[in-house]
Amino acid sequence: MGNMSVIELAAQIRLLLMDVDGVLTDAKLYNVPDVNGNMVETKGFDAQDGIALQWLSWMGIQTGVISGRISPATETRAKQVKMTYIYQGHIEKIPILQEILTRSGIPAAQVAYIGDDLIDVVVMKRVGLSVATANARPEVKRSAMHVTQTAGGCGAVREVAELLLKAQGHWPGLLRKYEIDVADESS
Repeated sequence: MGNMSVIELAAQIRLLLMDVDGVLTDAKLYNVPDVNGNMVETKGFDAQDGIALQWLSWMGIQTGVISGRISPATETRAKQVKMTYIYQGHIEKIPILQEILTRSGIPAAQVAYIGDDLIDVVVMKRVGLSVATANARPEVKRSAMHVTQTAGGCGAVREVAELLLKAQGHWPGLLRKYEIDVADESS
């Protein structure tokens, strides 16, 4: 790693992993009654994050979640956005990271991880590019190689996806696909 810039590190990434609450969501959990009156947990996801995760899959960059909580909403969302790895109910994240590395065959140096809370730091220390969301705990931001300008659930994942797509040269083609003049794009 040494003196490599965030852009240089992002150019190497083949797998983007992330926490869920506080990264894919704003960390708020909503308990709502189902048809039988039982309480069911749900959460809100950002649509712009969602399409960006699909773009990553189009470009051959795998994605996945490692969450301490078990939520049907997370499972559904992860499938909607074409995630490869969905691990829930795991507060100890290192064994899950190891399992994903083994399953994917991708070295840790080519993995990025987005986190927001203390339990994410152990994973962040073991991957090639560690990212904290704008709403992350101060200790997590200090441990990260990059901090997003946007908060989790408000486009932080989109921001990281764009960073990867730009670093890997996919952004101009994506803009052209949507009939956006690449010359107008200043960043």
